[in-house]
Amino acid sequence: MERILRSFWNSPVGPKTIHFWGPAVQWGVPFAAYVDTKKPPDMISGNMTAAMCVYSALIMRFAYMVKPRNYQLLVCHVTNETLQLYQLSRWIKAHGYTIN
Repeated sequence: MERILRSFWNSPVGPKTIHFWGPAVQWGVPFAAYVDTKKPPDMISGNMTAAMCVYSALIMRFAYMVKPRNYQLLVCHVTNETLQLYQLSRWIKAHGYTIN
């Protein structure tokens, strides 16, 4: 057990690096997006939600391409992208935009 913990501690994506703490703090963004799903759709900002979708897509690519790959950051932003796209769909429906 000690060997596993020591290996994690000294890992290039372990708790002694930004590759660990950056994503840990970033989980606040999808948490806030989840909380916002309970709010009425007229309170959603379409511009901000679209910007968050682009932001998460860019960070997902970065998390996958950086060496070593940062899977924790990738999963965080996949979660955020999913929630933001859901919020964007709620905003689109609330404003009467439809695809015929």
